[in-house]
Amino acid sequence: MMDIREPKYQWGQPVISLVDLFNDGSYPDCEPDTLLVAQGASGEIVQVGHHVDANIPVYLVEFGIPGQASRVIGCVEDEIQPVS
Repeated sequence: MMDIREPKYQWGQPVISLVDLFNDGSYPDCEPDTLLVAQGASGEIVQVGHHVDANIPVYLVEFGIPGQASRVIGCVEDEIQPVS
């Protein structure tokens, strides 16, 4: 049995996006490859899950986007970093 990789970040932690995040098809109200969140956007982790096949933590991050409703986007550790 494989050991589950522990998450580095926790629920409620403020983070910023390290990269532009595009629609991978999980937002049916947006065209595929639409920019959902720009690099440097701030958000908060609202849930921490785990991708079983890849054995990596997945973070649901709520990003507040000026002029739009906030979006909750699934991110992996190399796409976000804690706000210092």
